[in-house]
Amino acid sequence: MKEAVFAKPGEMEIKDTEIPTIQQPGDVILKIVRTCVCGSDLWNYRGINEVKPGEENSGHEALAIVESVGSDVTTVQPGDFVIAPFTHGCGHCAACLAGFDGSCLNHQDNFSAGVQAEYVRFQHGQWALVKVPGKPEDYSEPMLKSLLTLADVMATGYHAAQVANVSKGDTVVVMGDGAVGLCAIIAAKMKGAKKIISTSRHEDRRALAEEFGATDNVASRGDDAIKEIMDLTNGQGADAVLECVGTEQSTDTALQVGRPGSVVGRVGLPHTASQDMTGLFYRNLQVAGGPASVTTYDKRELLKAVLDGEINPGKVFTKTYSLSEIDQAYKDMDDRKTIKSYVVM
Repeated sequence: MKEAVFAKPGEMEIKDTEIPTIQQPGDVILKIVRTCVCGSDLWNYRGINEVKPGEENSGHEALAIVESVGSDVTTVQPGDFVIAPFTHGCGHCAACLAGFDGSCLNHQDNFSAGVQAEYVRFQHGQWALVKVPGKPEDYSEPMLKSLLTLADVMATGYHAAQVANVSKGDTVVVMGDGAVGLCAIIAAKMKGAKKIISTSRHEDRRALAEEFGATDNVASRGDDAIKEIMDLTNGQGADAVLECVGTEQSTDTALQVGRPGSVVGRVGLPHTASQDMTGLFYRNLQVAGGPASVTTYDKRELLKAVLDGEINPGKVFTKTYSLSEIDQAYKDMDDRKTIKSYVVM
């Protein structure tokens, strides 16, 4: 089969490798039909995270057809069309039952990798995989794009809003204009937020943020951004802040623009060495978040919302590539020539 691998910082390549096989009773072999590049993949691509040349890709979002299943798997069967979440919860530990399957207590190997390939071995497939009615050919390409967001970015944006307790009538700030940030705007609107402040410096992303529900936009950064956001909230701060980047500057801003008693829903992959929590204490500020509860949210509400046409998060995919074009798919995301790269197998 064909698989994308990191050749060196700033370069992806395709290599031939063996099709994976069942190794554990909970394994499911998936034939990938759609995948994509995530913003978190770029940390490896840029060489910020150390990756050995020739290692598999860090891709973790896919739509797939079940090829074969291990002996413990009864919930899916060969031929099923599934969303393959980037998290692999068990569905019955204390974390999963509480709705935090992104932090499953039973599966230490809880995260996908290597799905920018023709096939992948998905571990712990009994509960984690999400069945989609019908077959891929039953759906339009825009619908397939929206279904693919349910493997990560839509569920991750929703997680930010969920843990931040976004409620009807709230004022919400969303840090980040990538796919997760844009999906967090969708989630905030789903939960009834009245005022949603996006933070984009790029016209295409700002326009999509507005389409998804943003009422205001702040393009500044640092102290200027804090001042503008505070002015937009009458000097009081937001009811909830959704941090969808993970950088030090984004996190610092998020911690300063919420009102006392607000919650920062943090889903941006952290790249901060440390954070001074003293100021948060005196403002009664709460910080929550982590890996998204993808399977829980998909099965509970997000899959239905997509299938019913209530939300259309697939619009975050603004360019399409084949697997052989994976290097260009990464480059275009890194250069901000596309919001999120969509890969058709």
